[in-house]
Amino acid sequence: MTDEIKILIVDDEPNIRSGLMKGLSTEAKHIEVASDAIEAMKIFERDEFPIVISDVRLPNGQDGLELISKMISIKPSTTAIVITAVGTIEIAVDAMRRGAFDFTTKPIDLNLFRQQVRKAIAHHRLLTENHELRDRLADAGEISGIIGGCTAMKDVYRQVHQIAGTDATVVIHGESGTGKELIARALHDLGTRSSGPFIAVNLGSLPESLLESELFGHEKGAFSGALRQKPGCFERATGGTLFLDEITEISVKTQVDLLRVLETRQYYRVGGESLQQSDARIISATNRDVQQLIVEGKFREDLYYRLNIVPIEIPALRERRDDIPLLLDHFLTHYCTRHGRPQKRVTDRAVIRLTAAHWPGNVRQIRNVIERLVVTVNADEIDEHHLPADLLKEQRPGALSGQTLAEITEAAEKEAIQSALISRNYHREQTAKSLGISLRTLHYKMSRYGLH
Repeated sequence: MTDEIKILIVDDEPNIRSGLMKGLSTEAKHIEVASDAIEAMKIFERDEFPIVISDVRLPNGQDGLELISKMISIKPSTTAIVITAVGTIEIAVDAMRRGAFDFTTKPIDLNLFRQQVRKAIAHHRLLTENHELRDRLADAGEISGIIGGCTAMKDVYRQVHQIAGTDATVVIHGESGTGKELIARALHDLGTRSSGPFIAVNLGSLPESLLESELFGHEKGAFSGALRQKPGCFERATGGTLFLDEITEISVKTQVDLLRVLETRQYYRVGGESLQQSDARIISATNRDVQQLIVEGKFREDLYYRLNIVPIEIPALRERRDDIPLLLDHFLTHYCTRHGRPQKRVTDRAVIRLTAAHWPGNVRQIRNVIERLVVTVNADEIDEHHLPADLLKEQRPGALSGQTLAEITEAAEKEAIQSALISRNYHREQTAKSLGISLRTLHYKMSRYGLH
């Protein structure tokens, strides 16, 4: 029984009102009835009625479709089912156009109608949860699909908004799965080039023999198999943005070619003699330590400084564990809708386990895990025994010995701060910057956790 759901039934026939009220008592505890549109609106405005069931033809020439259309305009989450004596395609189409969720014909089959009502209730809950989630994401500062409300992510959002309107070259640093391409897309979508193309190329996935042609294009007959002229990524990104993912995976020769384009804004197609002009904003990304690669002679220092005009650092998921419950809600709603499954929830105990997990694959990994759980778990609740064994093995020893979510989050925060301090030789300003917090906040947390 769904005690929190209230149903309003609008019909001028007393036997239908009483029959539906009795027949739907297993679906909702609170049911009210009205005999016409005027009475229905008074009841509707007085209280919250997520589910409205109305006949199409009401007394005194009143129109049930106009009634539900008005109710939905007042409360958009209202889920309406229309009853009609004549089940024509025109009425069904008109009902859906006005916002009705479903319709049924007289005489009403109560067993089938209960199923329709259950679906309407599930639909309403999904609508409500989607609205609530959108509000939470808006409060968190979501941009272009990036979800997170922690301080470090808010700093990323501020950087994106600050530099999106410029043509500055950007390097996005972050581990695999943190959402580097989404940040690049946000920079494009919020910038002056948003009407132009966004071309993304993963440099690490292309063999060296094809890379030059992929970036700069080729002329017909330039090599075996070049049966026609082909524009490269630089050409296709004209007037827009070129996103070069895994920038550190290219050879030294390609690094030289790329540096030349960045300096001169000009290049040649493979096998071509005509000089081409480059008019694309360059955004690149890497998950590797570029400074170490430069020391090892694997990446040109002059190219890096050309690319790294504005660096953006995306924190790993383990460094922003407060965002994990928000991500769980988002992906649960998304994949339940996508796969046509009833909305599920994650139990508090499972949330604690998921929050304590290491997540080496970051947001991409948590997304895949939630999709798997949505598809494979038949219960309404996802509990800790449903979670993948390999995920639980990655958790820190003793992380779950009766601790609350707040305690686990604090332990993770202490671990992240300690790790950042060590990796930066306890340089406090650099540590604070890498963690996306102020120096004062770092001092406070070091004192709190005894990190000296």
